[in-house]
Order: sequence, then C-alpha cells, then structure tokens
Amino acid sequence: MADAKVIPFDEDRPRRRAPGRRAPGRRVRAVPEPEPQPEVLEPAAPPPAPAGDGWDKRIAGGLAFLRRRITGDYEVDEFGYDKELTDQVLMSLIRPLYDKYFRVEVKGIENIPKEGGALIVANHSGTLPLDGLMMQVAVHDHHPAQRHLRLLAADLVFMLPVVNELARKAGHTLACAEDAQRLLEAGELVGVMPEGFKGIGKPFGDRYKLQRFGRGGFVSTALRAGTPIVPCSIVGAEEIYPMIGNAKTLARLLGIPYFPITPTFPWLGPLGAVPLPTKWTIQFGEPIPTAGYAAEAAEDPMLMFNLTDQVREQIQHTLYKLLVQRRSVFF
Repeated sequence: MADAKVIPFDEDRPRRRAPGRRAPGRRVRAVPEPEPQPEVLEPAAPPPAPAGDGWDKRIAGGLAFLRRRITGDYEVDEFGYDKELTDQVLMSLIRPLYDKYFRVEVKGIENIPKEGGALIVANHSGTLPLDGLMMQVAVHDHHPAQRHLRLLAADLVFMLPVVNELARKAGHTLACAEDAQRLLEAGELVGVMPEGFKGIGKPFGDRYKLQRFGRGGFVSTALRAGTPIVPCSIVGAEEIYPMIGNAKTLARLLGIPYFPITPTFPWLGPLGAVPLPTKWTIQFGEPIPTAGYAAEAAEDPMLMFNLTDQVREQIQHTLYKLLVQRRSVFF
C-alpha cells in the first residue's frame, strides 16, 4: 500500500517523515536559521519610593525644629509672636478641637482682605474664651493667604502663668489702642471682642444677646490706622458651658470676674470643665471701610457712636439669621 501523505498545519515548518524515508522526487531542504535580532533594552523602571518616605521628612523636619528651639535660632517680633511655634505646634493642638469636636463651618472668608491691615470685631461668649481661638484657626486655615489673626486680650490673660507665655507666642497682645494701632499699621489682621467679660460671663438666659460694646475704642483705632472693620458673628460658643449661676463671693476671693456654675461644673470636678460638643458657625460680614474719613474723625464722638452701633447691629442681625438657619445645637 502506498505511503500516506502527512499534511502539516504550518507550511513554514519542514515536513516530518518517517526515519530513513523521503518522498519520491522531492529533496529535503534545510530550514535556514533565523537571523539574530538586536537585543532591545527596556528602560529601567524607577526604583519604588521607600516606605515611610513621608514620615522620614516629618521626622527630619521635627528634629530641625527642635534644634532651632534649643539653639535659639528662631525669630519673635516685638510683641513676642513666634510664627514657627504657632504654625507647627500651637495651631496643631487647637485644630482637632476645631475640626472634629466643634466641626466649625466658616462663611464669608472672602470678606477678609488678602493683604494689609484689618480689624475683625466679633461677639464674645462661652464662659471660657475658646471662641477667639476658633476664630484664629478659621482665618488661618480657610483664608487663601493663610493669614494670622492677632487677638487683643484682657489684662487677666497676661497675668496667668503659662497662659501669658502661650498667648504672647500665639500672637496675642494686650487690648489697648496703642498696640492695636501699631499692628494695624504694620498690615496685620487684628481681632477684638468688645463685649469682654460681660460677653463670656453672661447667664445662659441672655445667650446671643450682645452686651454693650464699650466706648467704641476699636472704631477710633481703625479710623486712625485707616483700616476696614470686618464684623464677625459666632454661633455655637454660647452652649459649650451653659452658665446657670455665678458664685460672686468666690469670684472676688479668687480675683476673677466671675465663677461660673454650669450643669456639670463644679459638680463633676475636672470632668465638668469639658465643653459640650456643639456645632459652630463663624461668619465674616462685609467690611466697613474707614479710609475715606479725615484724620480728625477719630476724635468725633458722634461718628464713633454711629460706626460702633453699625458694627454691633450687623453682628446681632447675622446672629439671629444664623440661629434661624441652625437645625440643632449639636448637629
């Protein structure tokens, strides 16, 4: 029987034959070896970033910061303000309270000038002056230029040990016209709360009712410096320590303006000093310009009264508006 043909699947490959036999009339052609191709080198992949590279930078930055603190290689201004310490330490300590605990919502931040001096005037409340610190974080973290707010504080702040030093380092200074004017003329943002102790020490039943704004000294300072006045309304601080009583005798013995009695303090001891986790809103209103007034305008009592009343009314109106919009004290 004739040999059967084997049909290969690939015509390019040589036909397989049985050993020692070949097809009649056909010569077996050797398949040429393929020409060697030049080796193409793939570009080397970049080495993976070492794990913890971000932590390395943080640790290096922290060590450099400690070295500067130990060697004294850092700067403070004439008021004692330490910008590096404030940015890297103090603000970092306050920020969790601002972001996570009070969950502060900021409105109208565009009303604060990008540069140059301005006087921010806000309502004051809360038994302890945490509202000033929250306002400081709000300005720094939400303003496009990350501006620093220099708060004017009462004499008592600078009489307390530790608190005095921390307040100076954070950029705060005594609430006097001379210091405020120097800061404004230097192009700084200055914050003032004209209610003072009357605001933070008022009973819970008077919450969100503005107290007297003093004699309008802040208006006179802004007029002399020619800087705008930015009203600021803060909602949420009134409820952190509901003040239901004031131990006046004990306050006189301790030399403090008031001794608060709240539903938790002093009954729960140190635990009663923990503020309630209320939801805050801070709104900056439209600035009131002062640059158009004459130099002697700062001595006009009627003008100062009118401007003071205008600022106070704008803050009070905004407070009522925010309270109407608020869904809950805590949410």
